[in-house]
Amino acid sequence: MAKTFRPWDVEQKWLLPPSVLDLVPEGHVAHFIRDTVRESLDLSALLGSYGEERGYPPYHPTMMTALLLYAYTQGIYSSRKIAKACEERVDFMAVTALQKPDFRTVNEFRKRHLKELGELFFQVLELCRQAGLAKLGHVSLDGSKVRANASKHKAMSYARMKKAERELTREVESWFRRAEAVDTQENQQFGAGKRGDELPAWVANKQQRLAKIREAKAALEAEAQRKDPAPPDDEQPRRGRPRKHPPGIPKPKAQRNFTDPESRIMKTRDGFQQCYNVQTAVDADSQVIVACGVTQSATDRHQLKPLVAKIEAHFGRNPKEVSADSDYCTEENLEELDRRRIRGYVATGKQQHGQPVPIGNRKSDGPLRQRMRRRLRAGGFRSRYRLRKQTSEPVFGQIKAARGFRQLLLRGSKKVTGEWSIVCTAHNLLKLARAVAP
Repeated sequence: MAKTFRPWDVEQKWLLPPSVLDLVPEGHVAHFIRDTVRESLDLSALLGSYGEERGYPPYHPTMMTALLLYAYTQGIYSSRKIAKACEERVDFMAVTALQKPDFRTVNEFRKRHLKELGELFFQVLELCRQAGLAKLGHVSLDGSKVRANASKHKAMSYARMKKAERELTREVESWFRRAEAVDTQENQQFGAGKRGDELPAWVANKQQRLAKIREAKAALEAEAQRKDPAPPDDEQPRRGRPRKHPPGIPKPKAQRNFTDPESRIMKTRDGFQQCYNVQTAVDADSQVIVACGVTQSATDRHQLKPLVAKIEAHFGRNPKEVSADSDYCTEENLEELDRRRIRGYVATGKQQHGQPVPIGNRKSDGPLRQRMRRRLRAGGFRSRYRLRKQTSEPVFGQIKAARGFRQLLLRGSKKVTGEWSIVCTAHNLLKLARAVAP
């Protein structure tokens, strides 16, 4: 007797069309994010930007917001891949109700409403607080380098700019002289007013490159003058050892990238890359991000104050405890924790093999660093500092490894800040979804 199989007829018509709610199982995260955006988030600032009554009706902004947030939770960030998922994946169809915006629409929506989308971080954080996820008992601070949307090979140092400017200037001037000689010869040969007097394309390209180099060189000079202005001519010369580098002039190794001038060369595990330094403050009980930010600096030492201030601004109170690695350990930061009456656990040095916590051993440390060293040494293996590695580092692992966010899509510090806020919002939505799941 032959085995009976279930029928498989790809041309079978449905008697009644299915609902988009039936495309994915009940309790799927697609339903949660779609309904959360529709029912719990205030999108009035975003909706208010649509005032023109003429023209073909656009896609609903609430649907587009839900689509972007859901795509970020699934590790899909490219507008082309999001548009493709709307055509191929039923979970995306459950979010969009079978609508299929193309990649240009997705990209333009994200660029147009980047500020409003970034501000949704605070609304989702409030939902997490109401669900009891952000208790602020222990908060861990950490930063991570994320590659910018720019190649490090498109950067040039100030010394190289000066040399390239001189070389290109001489080269362009010689080409102009040659082009003028050719024009004169052709005018004599063909007559004045005839075609053939345009500059070659390679001359224009070199001119454009020279203009870019001069623009970047001027920007570095302005930045150096702003950070370390040159003294007035009538000022008395400074005492002591002479300066290695004159004030108001960029250092020879100072670099500027032509693709994303606001990104910086930073050291990563993969060597030196063009990056931004993204920051998070993570609640230890739930791994919810309670504050986030972006800096152009490769170090974290100046980021403790802004992160703690953001926590207080949103929650109206400070966390009870804060842990951070040695990059945040400065007298100024420790003084800020004392002023806010936050018990800090900040490493004073790099952790050595066999040590319970990184405690360092610098005799030149200030009194607050010495007190912090004694606190960490007294706690030993049971020190509250141990919560740092299991709080902030797994969050970066989930974002960068599990969801594949290893390179930014947008350029410029302001846009990158908005993009990172959306990534953190998607992370918190997933934590909220798991917390309220039946």
